Order: sequence, then C-alpha cells, then structure tokens
Amino acid sequence: MNNTITEKVLTYLRDVAIYKDSATTNSLFSGRNLPSFVKDFLLRRYSNGSEVDAGGLSRFLAEMMPKGNIKRMLHEGQEVKLLTRFTVNIDLRNNICRFGIPEQGIGENEGIIPMRLTTKYPELVDGELWGIIKICLMPNDNGKTNHVEMVDFRPFKPFTDINIEFFQEARRHFTLEEWIDLLLSSMEYEPDGFKGIRQKLEFLTRLLIFVEPRLNMIELAPKSTGKSYVFNNISKYGWLGSGKITRAKMFYDLSKKQPGILMKRDFAVLDEVQTIIMAEPADLQGAFKSYLEQGKVSIADQNLTSECGMMLMGNIALTENRKPRSPRYFDELPDTFRESALIERFHCFIEGWLLPRIDTGMLYKGWTLNIEYFSEIMHLMRVQSNYGRLYDKLIEYDPSDMRDFTAIKRISTAYMKLLFPHWVEPADVNLEEFDTYCLQPAIARRRIIIEQCRLIDPEYSVRMPNIHVRGNM
Repeated sequence: MNNTITEKVLTYLRDVAIYKDSATTNSLFSGRNLPSFVKDFLLRRYSNGSEVDAGGLSRFLAEMMPKGNIKRMLHEGQEVKLLTRFTVNIDLRNNICRFGIPEQGIGENEGIIPMRLTTKYPELVDGELWGIIKICLMPNDNGKTNHVEMVDFRPFKPFTDINIEFFQEARRHFTLEEWIDLLLSSMEYEPDGFKGIRQKLEFLTRLLIFVEPRLNMIELAPKSTGKSYVFNNISKYGWLGSGKITRAKMFYDLSKKQPGILMKRDFAVLDEVQTIIMAEPADLQGAFKSYLEQGKVSIADQNLTSECGMMLMGNIALTENRKPRSPRYFDELPDTFRESALIERFHCFIEGWLLPRIDTGMLYKGWTLNIEYFSEIMHLMRVQSNYGRLYDKLIEYDPSDMRDFTAIKRISTAYMKLLFPHWVEPADVNLEEFDTYCLQPAIARRRIIIEQCRLIDPEYSVRMPNIHVRGNM
C-alpha cells in the first residue's frame, strides 16, 4: 500500500488505526487460536505506534489464556481468569442463566452465571460472546454435585462509542482506489497481491453480508482463496459452520425452547456446503424457503423473525484456465440446495474462481484500519436505512419481478455502505461511480443466480429488470 494512503490513515483515522505486521503477529500469538478482531484488540492495547510491547502481551496471554488443563485447575480449587469465547443459554424453565466454554470442554449444562452479573451486564444474553471471565467450581444446592460459576465478567468492547459520522467524514479524504486498498489491508491482505480492481472488488464482495441485513449470498471458489478466514476472523457477529445442520440448530430448538443461529447473528455461513448433512431435509428446505423470502419462519407454535443474512460457500472444480468445468455451478450442491425455488431466494453470487490463491506473500505490513473497529462499523451499518432511501432516489425502473428488484437493491445498497459510506444525500453521489460500482455489479450478480435457476428449471426467464440511474436510458 502506498505512502499516500498511510499518511491519510494517520491523519484522518489515527485513533482507530493499527500497525500490522503479520510475521510478528503470528509469532506473538503462536499456539493461540484467536480471531483477527481479538488480535487487533490486544495489539492496540500493547502497542506504541509500530512498536509492540511483546513482553507485556506475552504476560497477558499467559495470565488470560493459561495453557494448563482448565478443568483440572478448577478441580484443584483455583479461580481461573480467561480471555475466551463462550456461549450463553437462558434456561427459563429453571430460571437459570447457563454458559459453556466449548474450547475448554465445559458444556452449557455445567456453567451458571449468577443473577448479579446478568443484571450488571445486559449483554449476557443467548448466543456467543467474547470477554474476560473469571470462573471457579461451586457446590450445587444439593451438596452432592458441583457447577462452574462465572465469578466476574469483562465485556469484549474495545470501542464503546462508535461514531458513524466520523467514519463517513474520513472516507471523503480517500479516493475509491485508496479506500478499496485500505479495506483489504484492514483484513490483513496486501492490496498489491491482487490483480487489478476487479479481483479486489470480487474479494470485498464477501463483506456485503456484513453490512446489509437479510442479504443472501452464494460463493463457489477453489481452495485457498481465504473463504473461511474472512467469515471466521473479522466479526464476532457472524457464524461459520459445516457438517450436520438441523432445524433446531438453525431456527428454533423446541426441546430447549431456544432460538437457533439464524435468530441470533448478523449472518450465518454454511461452509463446505457440498459436505453438509441435513437432518430432516424436507423440513429444513421448507424453513429455509420461508426464511430466505420473508425473514420469517414458523416452527410449531413459534413465529420467528430475524434480519440475519445467509451464505452458502463451497468449492468448485476448475479447468486449467481457472474457469468452471461445468456451466451448471450448483450440480455438486446437496439436493436440498439444488432446487430452483430455493436458489432463487439467494440474491447474490460471488465468482470465487476470479480470486487469487492466498499465500504468505499477500500478508500485509503497515498502518491500516483496526479490524475490531471496522467490524463494529459494519455491524452498525446494517441499521443505517438512509442508504436504501438514497438508492430509491437514484434509480428508475420498469415494473419487474419483486425478487429481482429486491435482490438488486440489497446488493447495490450494500456496495454503497461498503465503498461509499460518505454518500448521505443525492448531491454527494457520483452517478457514474454508483452505476459502475454499485448498480451494474448488483444486476450482474443477480443475473448469475437467475441463469443458474434456468439451467435447473427451463421455465425461468433470464430477462433482468430494467433498472437504471435516473436520466440514463
């Protein structure tokens, strides 16, 4: 990344910037499986400019992420303090707030959060959290068994006062090309490792699901293009999973009376979708159809709504020229996801074969945006409705299929949030850039979905709606 961008980062984004050196970072965090947003939080805490207090960071990790057997330490009567991911489950039947620490083998049936902590920290609700917790072993009321009790909790909130206006104003000082490179570097990738702006934008399209509610996407790509890394490391508000999925896991667990993943996250990604095993596939398919269409689903007597987006992510076989071997992209998907009526409910397709293989030469070193800050910005962007209203003022259209219209609007709006967050009023908008980087890519990505539906079901028409920038016919 060039010196001009670095100067602008230090001038306009200094308070939310961080110096990244992947080689040093990998060494400091060796043996600690931490996502990027946690690493950036710790580096910011133990850095002075580009210099890292390696000793202080190492002592913190030794204290907060001890390498001993946590269960044995609890059994020996120790209080243990951890920086960790943990899950929370409110058991209404017994009026108990339970927690589990999956990486330590502590299940939700073993952990209890006392009411004094749930009252003090309202963020201790159903779902997955990161934070610093102190735990110990306590006897149950029966005097015969024990439970793990959370003694103290410090929320993982490095940035507590996020100012959207500050972010929007900072964007005004960057060209589009500079801004694209900044976003890539914040994700720890060297912008010069990509071949041109098309490849960069294809990569950044993965972030659309971070900023736009109920955007449903599909990406098929060869291995080693960084798919899993992006969705597993950048934001604590998403979920990445594979293997076996059930209606209880994804939507609602009737036995536990607990909402599923799609009810609690900003986005959910089914990775390695070709290998997904579905319990009761017909029921799951029906639930997916309803949810992807309306953001609503009914499970027994539960009527559920959510703004969570969904993504299918899988591999695709390519020729020597890195083109798909078959024009039928979805032939290798499980039968549940190969039905045209379900596929049509996905809005956007990413051509992952256009992306480079990620290697060590693509790791970024230098000043950039703190990824924890950026993830919070993306989370807040989801509720910024002004971009959708702005889109409506910029386009004209003929009557068209509602699904196509909705898909194109959501994709275009997401691109505006990601690439042009400083566009607040129509006067701010460069219409040529809007058409080139928001509207036309949205139409093209929706077209791929419809073309694939037609290959599955010839009754589909590939005619796309006539949507254009106002005044441009």
